[in-house]
Amino acid sequence: MLQARHIETVQSTLPLLESAGTALTEHFYARMFRDNPELKDVFNLAHQKSGAQPVALFNAILAYARHLNNPAVLSQAIERIAQKHTGFLIRPEQYAIVGHHLLATIRELAPDAATPEVLEAWGLAYQQLAQIFIGREAEIYDQAADTAGGWRGTRRFRLIGKTQESELITSFEFAPVDGKAVSTFKPGQYITVSISHPSLEQHEFRQYSLSDAPNGRSYRISVKREDTPVPGQVSSYLHTQLQVGDEIDLLPPAGDFFLNVEHEAPVVLLSGGVGLTPMLSMFNNLAQTTGRQAPVYYLHGCENGRQHAFAEHVAGLCANDALLHSFTWYQAPLATDIADQDYQNTGLMDLAPLRAAINGDKTEYYFCGPLPFMQSIHRQLKAWGVADNRLHYELFGPHQSL
Repeated sequence: MLQARHIETVQSTLPLLESAGTALTEHFYARMFRDNPELKDVFNLAHQKSGAQPVALFNAILAYARHLNNPAVLSQAIERIAQKHTGFLIRPEQYAIVGHHLLATIRELAPDAATPEVLEAWGLAYQQLAQIFIGREAEIYDQAADTAGGWRGTRRFRLIGKTQESELITSFEFAPVDGKAVSTFKPGQYITVSISHPSLEQHEFRQYSLSDAPNGRSYRISVKREDTPVPGQVSSYLHTQLQVGDEIDLLPPAGDFFLNVEHEAPVVLLSGGVGLTPMLSMFNNLAQTTGRQAPVYYLHGCENGRQHAFAEHVAGLCANDALLHSFTWYQAPLATDIADQDYQNTGLMDLAPLRAAINGDKTEYYFCGPLPFMQSIHRQLKAWGVADNRLHYELFGPHQSL
């Protein structure tokens, strides 16, 4: 059992960890994938190559060590990670493998500091965290299975619709092969696709935001074709190989980022590029919500008209509902865009001209997109004095702080 002396020992190693930096987590992943290559199937290797996953893990380890005596402080981060873990079908026994490699990494990178007392303390600290995750993930698995239309693990779905929404984004609609209902979800959540295919190096899990309101019959995702700097393996497979009628495995909807507002609360949805997918699910849901009393603003930024997905759909919803409003920024409009005028602003998203309309004491802000976009939106809203509890965001990939 983790005791005060163990916590003190773990926290005494924080300077050592900070000096090691991400070399610690890079060594950990290299070691684990060498000795347990089967775990490559439950990690996005693109995030390993980019360095995003080692950075995220390093920051998580430091945060946990700092708050060992009060892990409840990290409840939001723990919930987010647990939701992600269930999207990779993480099992309790895999935590023992991770723990083994974590302690071995400490021994190998800091042999002088890795005393029996230090290894014992870190082992107990890790066990405490593992039990927190195992318990919460069991609850999530059970909830997904017990929900009407829900299931545990993977379920077979058939692609029933494939629609190109822009130059880069294509929508994929899936219905269950068994013909039964599917569980509802909270707008903003995602589903996980589970794919094995000769074109892929490993079995791959990918999580994609659901891009439509719940309907009880099918799920829709809208995926950007990733061409640069390295083509995305799964996005390329979906765009170029998966065809209507093909079957695929899906995991139940999950995620801790979702719409949760009162009818009288104004809502501002802000997106950059493919970050529009969870925003569109929220917008469609709000458009269908009866009794809604407050305005909804849908703000989107993209490169140009060729990359502007769902433009006509959003315009149609706004034309039929006086409480729905849409504003679009094109960073580099084309000549055809200038002629058609399907946007209102150019350059990066500057909220200042809309401040009088969208800045209210009860307004809830949801935003998603590339990291620079997210940081810009967060900075602008914080400059207005918007409280943190009214700022809701999701970064695709390993979580980072804004």
